[in-house]
Amino acid sequence: MLLHIPGLFSREEVQRIRKALEQADWADGKITAGFQSAKAKHNLQLPEAHPLAQEIGAAMLERLWKHPRFMSAALPHKVFPPLLNCYTAGGSFDFHIDNAVRQPKGSIERVRTDLSSTLFFSDPDEYDGGELEIQDTFGTQRVKLPAGDLVLYPGTSLHKVNAVTRGARYASFFWTQSLVREDSQRALLFEMDEAIQQLTRDMPDHPSLIRLTGTYHNLLRRWVEV
Repeated sequence: MLLHIPGLFSREEVQRIRKALEQADWADGKITAGFQSAKAKHNLQLPEAHPLAQEIGAAMLERLWKHPRFMSAALPHKVFPPLLNCYTAGGSFDFHIDNAVRQPKGSIERVRTDLSSTLFFSDPDEYDGGELEIQDTFGTQRVKLPAGDLVLYPGTSLHKVNAVTRGARYASFFWTQSLVREDSQRALLFEMDEAIQQLTRDMPDHPSLIRLTGTYHNLLRRWVEV
């Protein structure tokens, strides 16, 4: 399941974040890549402990934890702290699959990467190339969203970032360990939750709402891992 979440940050907020990112000291993106990924990764990245990365990451997670569609689709259990990257001057990241388990620097916690997320801080017309290409059961999807928008997709997906040939592509990325490991089960629960919410808006007194809600929670109870 691929989900687009628009407007996580406002235009004014994006402008302030972009200004700070443009003035930051960037490092080689290979610092967080595994052995195989390092061969394909050609970008810049803020170190995990960088104050700006931590500030932006904390603001992102605070908003996502209050965002009904993200919570419904991801059913988050643990999150790897968001990181910031920049693609420019031909920078790219060839096809790869993210490491199955990540461990934040200085932490004993491990995060299973069930879901990957990218939040864009550059508008599509500010750079050429830089599309996030994701291969899933519906074929290859190319994602290039407005600044402030986020895309959520399965961590099991083969994906890449095309070379940026003009301008700069600023973004944040992170991984989520879900309460429900299987993407197909999460997708089913998300669709059911969306239908229940729509029915609640359209027919709040419909007698089937209680049964549908109960079925949702019984499926969640069957599939959840804590």
